[in-house]
Amino acid sequence: MPDQTPLTMGQQFGRRSWAEPWKIKMVEPLRMVDRAGREAALIEAGYNTFLLRSDRVYIDLLTDSGTSAMSDRQWAGMMLGDEAYAGSVNFYHLEAAVQRYYGYRYLLPTHQGRGAEHLISRVAITPGQIIPGNMYFTTTRAHQELAGGSFVDVIIDEAHDPTSLHPFKGNIDLDKLAALIEREGAARLAYVSLAATVNMAGGQPVSLANVKAVKQLCDRHGIRVYLDATRLAENAFFIQEREAGYADRSIAEIVLEFTRHTDGAWSSAKKDSLVNIGGWLAINDFEVFEELRNQIVLFEGLHTYGGLAGRDMEAMAIGIEESLQDDHIRSRIGQVRYLGELLVDWGIPIVQPIGGHAIFLDAKQFYPHLAQSLFPAQTLAAELYLDSGIRSMERGVVSAGRDPITGDHHYPKLELTRLTIPRRVYTQAHMDVVAEAVKAVWDSRAKARGLAMVYEPKYLRFFQARFSPA
Repeated sequence: MPDQTPLTMGQQFGRRSWAEPWKIKMVEPLRMVDRAGREAALIEAGYNTFLLRSDRVYIDLLTDSGTSAMSDRQWAGMMLGDEAYAGSVNFYHLEAAVQRYYGYRYLLPTHQGRGAEHLISRVAITPGQIIPGNMYFTTTRAHQELAGGSFVDVIIDEAHDPTSLHPFKGNIDLDKLAALIEREGAARLAYVSLAATVNMAGGQPVSLANVKAVKQLCDRHGIRVYLDATRLAENAFFIQEREAGYADRSIAEIVLEFTRHTDGAWSSAKKDSLVNIGGWLAINDFEVFEELRNQIVLFEGLHTYGGLAGRDMEAMAIGIEESLQDDHIRSRIGQVRYLGELLVDWGIPIVQPIGGHAIFLDAKQFYPHLAQSLFPAQTLAAELYLDSGIRSMERGVVSAGRDPITGDHHYPKLELTRLTIPRRVYTQAHMDVVAEAVKAVWDSRAKARGLAMVYEPKYLRFFQARFSPA
């Protein structure tokens, strides 16, 4: 007898809908400042969205760092904080979580990811060495340069093309890396700095085949591979979806296989791990760990708290487990894709394929009439806030900074404005509002005149630089 079960709407149209694997228990009110208020706020902030007060922002897509909503289990864990200065029981819970889910032997907690970047740079880099990697990240490169090193980009060429549909645009180009080793000599390479996913390329993933090949090449030359594991859970989703042989593997299994091909990792737990503060540094080599453990006391705190309260470490340990659940990752990336597909349908230029944590608007295509020296991506972020109170951030020439030798601007091929989606925070209706606001800015793009930088700090200028209309 035929099945008489009524079809859902999704089934009737040949698809199955999905929903967030959580329900809302507490809400935080939002309000929209009127246009006059937004204009005043933007001027006060020097046209830099980092300098806006959060109470003047309607939908905050500045970053996914520390902006996640924690679960009831995490909040319950916060009540179990052991605030002992030394040997907090919460440290051992965190250590066990990292060992179980990431597979590394030795753990050091840090106040956030850049604390870990600072430590590994101090210990692993000798002045004059070079650090190849799959596209720079701002804070990572800054710490490498402060330690006397020089970053060299060895990512595949497709990563610099926002229209390329290569499924793993975060991959290291093995020929570029091999040529660098041949030219400079293995001893001059401090380590390979591998990021998963690649933020500045639009949240693009690295394949498991690539990390395996990179590790094999480095092992032949005695070079370590250190991983930025900040968004490795999202990277694992793309491996599961796109790489042959992994469709039936869980996110947690893929993460563990990926880390086996690295020698250590750092992470900003404020992203994948669903907490508002914290990071970690994990290493397999005891001698390296011992030096890091000595250094952490100087800069972060005792090795069993690393600048964190016990309650923060407990929330992080629980968040690591939750972050690797397949339903969570499917929902998280599904919301990002929902926004991206709306924009693509309207012909708005974004980096493709759609990445894991954000939509990256192609500011060069928005404003082809603006020279890069007029900061098109910064302009786009300002225009979006002015239109709708939505806060985004620049990822272009401002973020790229200056050449430390010549003092000239770095002019990256990618000039992007990032719409970063916090985890478990906004609804699909918020994504609709964002898409419509971007469409409004796109429709008025010919009016943009660009910005001039009127104040530039010495380091990581995108955080604090100020601008005025050009």
